[in-house]
Amino acid sequence: MALPLLAAVPGTAADLIGRASIVDGDTLDIHGARIRLWGVDAPESAQLCRGGNRKPYRCGALAANTLDAFTRGKLVRCTPVDGDRYGRIVARCAAGRTDLGQFLVSRGLAIEEPQYSHGAYASDQRAARIAGRGLWSGRFVEPPLYRSCMHAGGTILTCSDDGR
Repeated sequence: MALPLLAAVPGTAADLIGRASIVDGDTLDIHGARIRLWGVDAPESAQLCRGGNRKPYRCGALAANTLDAFTRGKLVRCTPVDGDRYGRIVARCAAGRTDLGQFLVSRGLAIEEPQYSHGAYASDQRAARIAGRGLWSGRFVEPPLYRSCMHAGGTILTCSDDGR
């Protein structure tokens, strides 16, 4: 289903290049095209995580703000890989020579989605986890579980806390 969806979006066969507008930690816009970063999943913008000090912080906002600061003023090139059920283009994106998915995962700001990435970011995630960077400095609910909880009527606080 994803391939026809991708083909139905005009201009997605070629790379998308331009200044990126960051939507959230794993989604951006280039020239009005909504692009989901391939192979990674960042916390939702309102999602809370607990740092090493056990205090909550807005980990989703941190991922988005860090991505925004890194890409600001740079050309971003996105190579479409697929489409998703929300009509977004799923793409591998880079600012200069830096893969944005790898950038996020290596800093512990997003987790790898191995079912899609096939392990492309596994060593980056392992290194971030061992070093206690970002999400790995404390506790967090994986983004898909947070989204499921929110869709089931949970609150930001109850869905963000893993109960430990």
